[in-house]
Amino acid sequence: MKIHSNHPYHLVDPSPWPLTGSIGAMTLTSGMIMWFHKNNMSLYFLGVTILILTMIQWWRDVVREATYQGKHTIAVTKGLKWGMILFIVSEVFFFISFFWAFFHSSLSPTVEIGMIWPPEGIKTFNPMHIPLLNTIILLCSGVTVTWAHHSLMSNEHSETTKSLFLTVILGLYFTALQGFEYYESSFTISDSVYGSCFFMATGFHGIHVIIGTTFLGVCLMRHIMCHFSSKHHFGFEAAAWYWHFVDVVWLFLYISIYWWGS
Repeated sequence: MKIHSNHPYHLVDPSPWPLTGSIGAMTLTSGMIMWFHKNNMSLYFLGVTILILTMIQWWRDVVREATYQGKHTIAVTKGLKWGMILFIVSEVFFFISFFWAFFHSSLSPTVEIGMIWPPEGIKTFNPMHIPLLNTIILLCSGVTVTWAHHSLMSNEHSETTKSLFLTVILGLYFTALQGFEYYESSFTISDSVYGSCFFMATGFHGIHVIIGTTFLGVCLMRHIMCHFSSKHHFGFEAAAWYWHFVDVVWLFLYISIYWWGS
């Protein structure tokens, strides 16, 4: 029996994924404790596996609701947009905490680190080498994702595919270069407050780049399968917003930590 609603909102069907997600999160955190204290990573990998499987199936259901079941009406999409905006605002404050720690430590260095910045013994990265290249890469990716958005709104399928593919490649390139930079680093996260601030800020940004690249990669697959139209493509729009946020955060990181802080 088909039930017709007289409102534009989406009442979510019963789903097992919040429960499995909670179990995965509990398993992951318990596994991290086992990893740190017992050097046993088996429970950690189990938690990661549960979370990945949960995310794949939960997002599959959301894609079905949006693309095939018609449940993402104008009113629902408006709510999703506000949700994404508030999420990005929360992420902004998340990174503000790292910048706060960095500037607090750098503008008034304590006696424990010799009252100088960077602390004695820290060999900083040259901001004109890999950091500058990564800045150019992310700025170019911001151009290509905007190109993809405009092509999608103009119903240019092949142009959207090419520009979105370029954006994903640039994201992967950025991650590879950051991994190489970490490998070549002469200091670690445990080397004074500089190492802690550097690796926490740039590391979490790197995780956001990986998440954004995955987000855009899924959008690329959905676009190839013709899930998006010029009027109905909030999934891609949210990914583009997130990617621009990642770009802006990197510019602040580059200017403050790599250039000014070194």
